Amino acid sequence: MFTKKLMVQRRRSASGFTLIEILLVIVIIMLLAAALVVFVLPQQKGAEKNTTRLLLSQVATALDTYRLNMGHYPTEQEGGLDALVKKPNFDNEKMGEKWQGPYVKPGTKLDDPWGFAIKYELAEKTGDDETKGALPYKLYSVGPDGQPDTDDDVKLATDTDKDGSLKKE
Repeated sequence: MFTKKLMVQRRRSASGFTLIEILLVIVIIMLLAAALVVFVLPQQKGAEKNTTRLLLSQVATALDTYRLNMGHYPTEQEGGLDALVKKPNFDNEKMGEKWQGPYVKPGTKLDDPWGFAIKYELAEKTGDDETKGALPYKLYSVGPDGQPDTDDDVKLATDTDKDGSLKKE
């Protein structure tokens, strides 16, 4: 009888986890979570910028196709980048017939991964050497801070260096 009672007690104590084992598992899980934060989050920031660069490249291709069809890049009166998605109202019927859009894939949002709209500005034509070789428009994202002209902006256009050579952003 005594041995039977002793065996029942041993089974009960051997069937569960000790506090040390549970704490050890928790520490291991926390180390894995810390490694995930250290290695994955910086990759996500780089991926968001790469995604934005790809989107800017797609929009630039759509702008070039629009220019080939219409003879000019979309203006603010035509809706800017919206002219790539939906047909603008043209005063001239012949211009309306030239529009062959949409120029971007249906469902494409013209927003960056941070939720800000892609910025598109037609450049002023001055004819001086500084603008020679540059694109006739600026296409960029304001980046995660949402403020234009800061270090985190993602730009597509190649800017002309002071010595006249092109540099890519």
